[in-house]
Amino acid sequence: MTVLVTGGAGFIGSHLTEALLARGDRVVVLDNFNDFYAPQRKERNLTGVQGHPAFALVRGDIRDEAVLRDTLARHHVEAVVHLAAWAGVRPSVERPRWYMQNNVEGTQSVLDACAQAGVTRLVFASSSSVYGNDSPRPSREALGADRPLSPYAASKRAGELQCFTAHHLHGLNVICLRFFTAVGARQRPDLAIHKFAKKIAAGERITLFGDGSSERDYTHVLDIVDGVVAALDRARGYHVVNLGAGKPVRLLEMVRSIARQLGVEPIIEHTPMQKGDVDATMADLTQARELLDYAPRRSFESAVSDLCAWLEAEGQVR
Repeated sequence: MTVLVTGGAGFIGSHLTEALLARGDRVVVLDNFNDFYAPQRKERNLTGVQGHPAFALVRGDIRDEAVLRDTLARHHVEAVVHLAAWAGVRPSVERPRWYMQNNVEGTQSVLDACAQAGVTRLVFASSSSVYGNDSPRPSREALGADRPLSPYAASKRAGELQCFTAHHLHGLNVICLRFFTAVGARQRPDLAIHKFAKKIAAGERITLFGDGSSERDYTHVLDIVDGVVAALDRARGYHVVNLGAGKPVRLLEMVRSIARQLGVEPIIEHTPMQKGDVDATMADLTQARELLDYAPRRSFESAVSDLCAWLEAEGQVR
């Protein structure tokens, strides 16, 4: 099977690309290597697959309809995993229009190109942030998810709705996956857990928003990848599915876990919660088990270990 992975040079995308190649798929990565974080880091993410006979890299933007059409046709793409997006809750509060242009318009371009090319399967990367603060825990997919707290969350909920419309109008089989915070090697540098690891290792003060009791359903990136691959194989109809660990971790415990891994005592400062942040996330995995046979196998501690080992190998911590 030939799979197009948009945003495939990123954190999750590069791991997914490796997993698909390892099982014998042909993979085309479409990435614009934007400057949300250093493009050189994304280049390094793909080091392990460059030169693989079943791998192709296309440098381009998902909003460029000509690039999409050419890529799908030239490589005879059969399925798409749409990961490309401007990510991050807090940056989206500062640049809401940019997020809508890239995430909403970009997703529509991908869906239109799939319809024109006759692609029948798509996996869309959504986010647990769509649940906002009104969802009971654990969060279930059947809930409304109609009160997002940030432009990023709103753009991801919009993407789910766009995907349903494409399913209805064109028969596209879609699974929208609501990712709960992924952790591991190649972690995006804008994420708190990455920033904390570097500051703790350097003996610098870290700032916690709130009293440290907020919780996140941290999920090993390789468990996320397992769920994406399963969704790719089982995309039939239209579904929205949570992908998480189902075991939320408090912010203070996350910091302590990093500190234990690095063997350093953290220096902590508390400030008020920021706009757009949710208090807690926790995935209900019932539907993931039923539809995808999904069962996360890796612990939070192993995800932190992999992150710290990667930072050390990259020379970012000592």
